[in-house]
Parts: sequence; C-alpha cells; structure tokens
Amino acid sequence: MKWILWAFAPVLLLGLCSCLPESTLIPPTPTETNSPSETPTSTIVWFPPTATFTPLPRSTLAPVPPADVRPNFGELIFQDNFDQPDLWQTGKMTAGNMVFGIYELSLGVSQPQGYLVSMRRNTSLADFYLEITANPSICRGEDEYGILFRATPSSDFFRFGANCAGEARVDRLLSGSASAPQPPVLSGVIPPGAPSSTRLGIWVSGKEMRFYANGEFIFMIRDPSLTVGGLGVYVRASGQDAVSVNFSNLSVYQVSP
Repeated sequence: MKWILWAFAPVLLLGLCSCLPESTLIPPTPTETNSPSETPTSTIVWFPPTATFTPLPRSTLAPVPPADVRPNFGELIFQDNFDQPDLWQTGKMTAGNMVFGIYELSLGVSQPQGYLVSMRRNTSLADFYLEITANPSICRGEDEYGILFRATPSSDFFRFGANCAGEARVDRLLSGSASAPQPPVLSGVIPPGAPSSTRLGIWVSGKEMRFYANGEFIFMIRDPSLTVGGLGVYVRASGQDAVSVNFSNLSVYQVSP
C-alpha cells in the first residue's frame, strides 16, 4: 500500500500546484511627486494693459542722431564781437532792458513772463552755419533764451531755444500761427541753472536744419516754409522771477554740403 502512495506522490503534487492561483507581480513603489498647489501659480504679465492712456512726460531724450551730423561749413561770412552797439536793437522796454556790456549784449527781463528780442540790423541770411555763446546769469527752470533766424518783416521766424532745465526746442511763427517743429527735449549737453555757458549752433541748408549745443548735435528738422531772413537773440521768463542772459562771440559761416 505504501508503495502505491509513493508512486502517485509526484502526480498529486503536480495537480496541487496546478490548482494554486497564478502569482501576481508586485507593482513598483510610485515615485513621490509634489501634489499640485490648491491655487495655480499666476503667469507674470510683463506689460499689463492699462485702462487709460498714460501720457509721456513733457521732456524726453533727444532723438538718436544720424551717422554724420558734423556741421560742415566753409568761409567766414562775418564775426560779431558785440563791440558795435549800432548793429543791435537796444534800450529800455516794458519787459526789461537790452544793453551792451564789454563785448556782450545783455537781455534782462524784469516783467513776469516777459519776453525780449534784439534783432541784428542789416542782416539777411539764407543758408549758413552760426555759433553764439549764451551765458545765463539769472535763470531757473523753464526760463528760456536763444536765437531767432530767417525772420521776416512780417514777423515770421524760426526760433531755437534752450532753457535752464537743460532742454532745447525749435518754434516757428508763420502768418501769426505758432507751432513747435521740435518740442522741448532734454539735450544732455545744455547745463541747467545759472550761472552757466552754452555755445549754441545752427546749421541751415534749404529746408534742412541741424541744431547744436557746446559742439554736440541735438536734433534736426526739415521745414521749407521760410527760406531767408534776419537774425536776432531773445530771452523769455517762464514765471514771476527776473531772467538775465548775456550773448557774445557770434560767428556766421557759409554752408558746405
């Protein structure tokens, strides 16, 4: 009997194994990950839209100059050392005084928001390059000084001005209508305040006009409306306080292309 059991043992064992359930693979341990935040992270908006337009400040930097803006000029037309008072308008005006000093012309505005202009007599220029030195002795903020050019008997003119905030501009008066071909810009080369000194320069050929201060280019405009005219200097007070500026060492040259 025992030998029968031993004979069938392998068969019974094989049958028992076949009845067991198949083994199940153990799933790998999941990699730990950070759970998502309850509040998603917002995307950075570098240039958010604004509900209303925000205007730029009044003064911006002067535009980048073109490649070559050197004031090409030729022979000297005339030089004025301000030692001949008869060449300029002088006297006591409602807005202040215009008087000659030693090799200089002084314009002193005493009236609040007053304006003085002194024109050079018997002077008519079309194309030219000029330089003149302006020395503000009493000046602040937007108090202004500069040059009138291509001025006509009917009071049309261009006007290149600097102020004591370090800005430069170009205005035009044509048929009684004023405009600003170049609004005020920070020049970076005009010293603010007073006392100070600025060598103003204007290069004009046809409708193209280039403007300089202390040997540095500031900006350029093109305007064909006035082609020839007179030359003068001016001072304007922006507020209630007095303004005084001395002009000296005027040189005018022929223009080279």
